[in-house]
Amino acid sequence: MKVELIQRTADVLFGVPDDVHQEIITLVTAVARTPKPQAPEVAAAFGEWCWLVYTSHGDVIEVLDVGCAR
Repeated sequence: MKVELIQRTADVLFGVPDDVHQEIITLVTAVARTPKPQAPEVAAAFGEWCWLVYTSHGDVIEVLDVGCAR
C-alpha cells in the first residue's frame, strides 16, 4: 500500500515532537494494513492523542489531515 500526504499534512507531521510523530506514524501504518472498501470514502483513525483523516484510491492511501490534542 502506498501512502501519500498532502503538503499541509506533511508540514504538520514533521513539525511535531518525536512522541507525537511516532503515534501518527503508528496510525498511518494501521490504516495501511486495514482492508479498504471498494468505493473511496473519507475515514478517520484515532490514537491516544492524535488523529488522521484519510481516503483510499485503489492501493493508495491519501492522508488529508492530521492533528494532535497535545
